[in-house]
Formats: sequence, C-alpha cells, structure tokens
Amino acid sequence: MIGFLRGKLAQKQPPLLVIDVNGVGYEVEAPMSTFYQLEKSDEPVTILTHMHVREDAMLLFGFATESERVLFKTLLKVNGVGAKMALGILSAMSVNEFCTAVERDDITALTRIPGVGKKTAERLLIEMRDRLKAVVDAGLIRYQSTGSGDLFTPPAAVPSFNSVQQSACDALVALGYKTPQAEKMVQSVFDESLSLEEVIKRALQGVKI
Repeated sequence: MIGFLRGKLAQKQPPLLVIDVNGVGYEVEAPMSTFYQLEKSDEPVTILTHMHVREDAMLLFGFATESERVLFKTLLKVNGVGAKMALGILSAMSVNEFCTAVERDDITALTRIPGVGKKTAERLLIEMRDRLKAVVDAGLIRYQSTGSGDLFTPPAAVPSFNSVQQSACDALVALGYKTPQAEKMVQSVFDESLSLEEVIKRALQGVKI
C-alpha cells in the first residue's frame, strides 16, 4: 500500500493531481479541501494517500491532512457511499463542519452537498455517529465539539496518549480490537520504560504492571 507521496506537484486539475516522484507521475484524486492547501505547480508537496481497489481499477486518493484521510476512509464504510460521494462531501464541507453536522443531526446541511439526498443524509447521520465518535475519541480526527450535542467527548476529556501508547492502540485495532477496548488494554499495562513491542505483548497477555 502507498501511505504518502512526496514529490513535485506536476498538475492540478480538480479532482486530479499528478505528483512527480523521482520522474514517475502518480495520478491522485483529491477533494477540494486538499486543493486549497496546495502550492503552485512544480512546488514540493507531501500528500497522504489511500489506495482504493475495485474489480476494474486501482485508484489513489490524496489528502492534505490525516483528519481528511481518516474521514474519507470512515465514509467509505457507510452503506451506499462510494469514493466519489466521499470526495464530494470533503469538497463541500471541512472535517470540522461535517462532524458538527453529525453532532447536531443537521440533515439540512448534509442535503446541501451535491449528490446527497435526504435518505443518504439520514443514513450518514445514523451510521457515522458511532464511527465518528470512535475516531475522534482515539485522536485520529481533530474536532472541537461545539458542546451542543452529546456525540463527541471534548478534547480535554480524552486521555492523553504518548506516541508509544497510540502506536500500541493502533496495532491492537489493526488486530481486530475495538478502539475503546484497545485503549483500556494499553492503559492497564503501560509503563514508560517499556518498548512498543513489550506494551503490545503485555496488552495481549493481559499482564498488569
């Protein structure tokens, strides 16, 4: 898998970017939120990527921030939402605006997005509520709650994880554990003297320090 591309911006033609990486041009589709943050052509850029594999194609999508990439990948899990619609959502709304719309159950804001009808908006509100809470609580999406709803835990209430703790949690989630469960497992065994591998090992063994 390709996690990011670092090279020169050879072409900008929404929704397509061409990134020249050592003489190889990678075609990347990106939301307008990413285009707005890019410099002029021929400038060095770093683009976070997500490879989307279909039966008839392998597509590469690019994002300026990790929050954008995480939201895109989370949207793809919603029934009826494909890559094109996910790009449209990120082009029409910032990550913070989308999270706010879900937190407030603002179906009107979502139906303003081209291609999103009432039924799709209702599905987004229902299916994204728990998914967004999980990624926000895990620190994968940066979102400042407005305090008008009960969906997201304000950032101050989220336990502070250092890089080793977060990496251990990510590894456990990749192994199939739910994010809240992974966080508890890591917190129960974590010690600053332990390496990442040792934290993961003890978490899986349920060994408390």
